[in-house]
Amino acid sequence: MHLERFTQTHMLTLTIENLHVEAKQFAEYEGAHWEPSLFGVNDGKAIGTYLEQKFTKRLASQFDFVSGNSASGIDLPGLNVDIKTTSIRQPQSSCPFKSARQKVFGLGYHLLVFVYEKIDEHETKLTKLNILHTIFVSEERTADFQTTRGILNILNNQGNADDLKAFFEERNLPVDEIAAEILAEEILQNRPLEGYLTISNALQWRLQYTRVIEKAGKIDGLLRIV
Repeated sequence: MHLERFTQTHMLTLTIENLHVEAKQFAEYEGAHWEPSLFGVNDGKAIGTYLEQKFTKRLASQFDFVSGNSASGIDLPGLNVDIKTTSIRQPQSSCPFKSARQKVFGLGYHLLVFVYEKIDEHETKLTKLNILHTIFVSEERTADFQTTRGILNILNNQGNADDLKAFFEERNLPVDEIAAEILAEEILQNRPLEGYLTISNALQWRLQYTRVIEKAGKIDGLLRIV
């Protein structure tokens, strides 16, 4: 009992800076680890679950933090960070749809993205996940690239609410007339930053990371960890 209390009180608090360090070390470790349970597995969701659970277990062994649940919707709600894993062959994942506003002003949380290459060794029946890219996408850069680029062009050309609403319609932004009016007024009052995700309309947003991979380390808010 006393030992347990001592351990808990001396756990480090997880910070964004700690998270970056641990993500880098995890990527290096995972790239050297051969795993039998993933041999022949091509289900991206299963591989993603394996990586995310392994990483959060590593964090939990050293740090005190609030873990995610269905209510929070993200993996590390205390840091406002969601962990995403994706194959380099098709770097994308899904996330909950809240409102069309997310395409303009971002998802509302940061992303820690692990992009892996899966290597199966047939002789030994072992698998290695070589993590090629580990990227931290700040919340303010999680909007849709084409949507924000178009909006900024309109604002730079003295566009008004009618121009913005016409653009929403051209882009098939999932908003009704009232929501479009509110969103247009918000944009005029609060100019959005350019986002770097590609967000496809669906019941769940589909996030694509090719541009994030290309721009990481070159743009504020896109930190290349590995």
